This record gives sequence, C-alpha cells and structure tokens, in this order.
Amino acid sequence: MLRGHNAALVLDLLRSAGGDGISRIELAERTGLTPQAVSKITARLRAEGLVTGAGRRASTGGKPRTVLRLVPDAGHAVGLHLDRDGLTAVLVDLSGAVVASRTAPLDLGAPAAEVLTAATDAVTAIRDADAGAGQRPGPGSGTGDGGGPEGRAVLGVGVAVPGPLDHRGGVLRRVTGFPQWDGYPLRDALAVRTGLPVVVDKDTNAAALGLALRTAGGGDFAYLHLGTGLGAGLFLGGELHRGARTGAGEFGHQTVRLDGPECGCGGRGCVEALCLAAVARGDVAEAARVLGTGAANLVGLLDIDRVVLGGRTVAADPDAYVRGVRAVIDERTRRGGIAPVPVDAVEGGDRPVAEGAAQLILAPLFGRADGAEGAGGRGRTDGAGAADDAEGVDGGTGRAR
Repeated sequence: MLRGHNAALVLDLLRSAGGDGISRIELAERTGLTPQAVSKITARLRAEGLVTGAGRRASTGGKPRTVLRLVPDAGHAVGLHLDRDGLTAVLVDLSGAVVASRTAPLDLGAPAAEVLTAATDAVTAIRDADAGAGQRPGPGSGTGDGGGPEGRAVLGVGVAVPGPLDHRGGVLRRVTGFPQWDGYPLRDALAVRTGLPVVVDKDTNAAALGLALRTAGGGDFAYLHLGTGLGAGLFLGGELHRGARTGAGEFGHQTVRLDGPECGCGGRGCVEALCLAAVARGDVAEAARVLGTGAANLVGLLDIDRVVLGGRTVAADPDAYVRGVRAVIDERTRRGGIAPVPVDAVEGGDRPVAEGAAQLILAPLFGRADGAEGAGGRGRTDGAGAADDAEGVDGGTGRAR
C-alpha cells in the first residue's frame, strides 16, 4: 500500500500538470520523495504506457531537465448514471476528459433484469464508441483486463444511482419511489455482465466527487441535485462524506412542513415532495424557495463554505434557482451575523453525475478516492521515500492497488 500511495502521488501531479508536463526534480520536490524513488516510479509508469516524455526544459544549472507527462488515452473509465427515467453513459480518459457519451430512456421501475440489460448495453456501446480514438494499446490491452475492440484499456465502470444504498457492498436499498430494489446487489450483477470492475455510489456523491476533483482547495461544499428527485453530495473536511453506513446525503427527506404532503419515501412534508410539487405546477420561484430553505438548514448545521446546484431541473432555469436559493440563505446568514455563503450552479444538467461516476474508478488511481487533495496539497506520508520502487500500478492493468 505504501508503494501504491507514492506512485499515486506522482500520477496525480502528472495529471495536474497536463500537456506541459513536469520534471522528475519537480516531482520529488512536490511529493517529498527522493529523486531515486521518483526515477524508479516514473520508469515503471513509462514501461506501462501511462507516462511519456514531453521534451526538455531549461534548468538553472547543469543539463536541461527531461519533462514527463501523463498519457491520457492509456486508460479509460465508463461513468454510468441510472436515473428513474433515463440513463447517461460517458467514456472518460485518465485526464478526466470525456471521449464519448450517450443517453437512452430507462424505466427504473422495470424488472431488475431489464434495467441490468439496459445498463450493460450502454456500457458496451460506450466502449465501442469513438472508434478512431485510443488506437494505441493501453496498459492491460490484450490481457483480458478490459481492453475494448480497438485496444482501448477500460479500467472499470462507475455507476451512480439514486439512494439510499450501501456503497461498500454495492447494494441498493429502498430507492425512493422504487422499494423493489431493496437488497439488490447491483455492483456484483453488473460486474458479471460486463466483465469489468464496478463501483456503485449515490448519484449526488458521484457528482460531488467530480466537482471536488475539478475545484481543488474549494473548501467544504454541498452539491444539491434536483432532477427526478432531490439529494445532496457532501464534501466536508477535505473529502467526500458518506457517513458510517454510507447513507449520508438524503437531503430531500428532511421534514420542513409537519403534516405536509406525502412523499415517495413514506414521510410527509419532505423538501423533495414540496419542491417537486412546485416544479410540477411550473412555480420555479416556489421550488427555489423550498430548495433554499433546505439549503439554509444545511448551511446552519454544517457551516459549509458554498452551495452548488445541479440536475436537469436546475439546468432548465439556473439563474432563477441560484437567485432563489441565495435569497433564503442570505436572509438566514444575516440573522446569524455570519458571512454570506456563495451559491452557484454547475452546467450540464445530469451529465456531471455520469462524469463523476467515472471518477469512482479513476480517482483511486491518483490517490483521490474521496476527492482529497493530491500531492501538491498533502505530500508524502511515509519516512522512507527511497524504498518506493513504483509498484503502485497493478500488473500492467493501470488499476490502483
């Protein structure tokens, strides 16, 4: 695990450097590893096709430094968002760029076998998409480790679904409105169908993970997703917060009106029920006010730094939702005498959920499984940097150990 951690630190810095690349000396300085350890790690990563040379850079003394960069198309991950009425699939390379995407109708209330077939078909289609890209063999191609028909290495499938669910076991619980999914082992079932490693998480957690990876140093935030349902992804203390039973983020089912209308969860007066009812009436201002009430409760409870709105419903009128939610939060923070909390909306509707789902597979490769800051922010955690011999990527497959 120690060696895997150090290799992940190096990979994370290479990814952050982008096409400009970074030298071995800079890698050693940023990670705290010895130059010898960095040389061994990068040699192994180059042999596996994950890293390549990017020219030379002038130094302050001595010979020019060799610059290295990540090879984005050396590996890919599939991100799959299964919503109540549709699915979105994306193919993402190691840099986080979307290579291909597709959407299709889905009835989450259909028999499990039908939903599983639709999910499997989407994974197959997205792996076969964009046949002109990824022709060079990636790590693991030809070894039965997920290389597609064009030799593209696919490291796994990240699946984002409505909660609640058991993230560790990959088992769905009583999905709001679809209690028949309770106890269904989605992770294992889809892994058998696709022949790929699968990670399952709540849709809001996946989106929050993707946001955290794109906005390093952004502090604590809540991602509030309003689409066919309403939930939250929480990024607290520098990492994604799932809770002891991985059930955190059921934001939509906080009661804000006693004896209010019945919710699909079985309760009454839930934020989700009130918000979706306003949406159905076409009353965006009321939907934003209700959403803002729940968001203000969250701000007061967790003292978060910002609120991010997303989902297809928000995307239909982002300015109205941001304005309405901000007004409620501002009124609450003024009463408390605290600084205003920024509110903004993420673009793309539901697509950030699918992109975040792909990061459920990719982020661990870079030591960022829960979105925690990479090497530039935390550095090496061991005291024996020279011992690292670059065994951080398993068996040429590109998977993090």
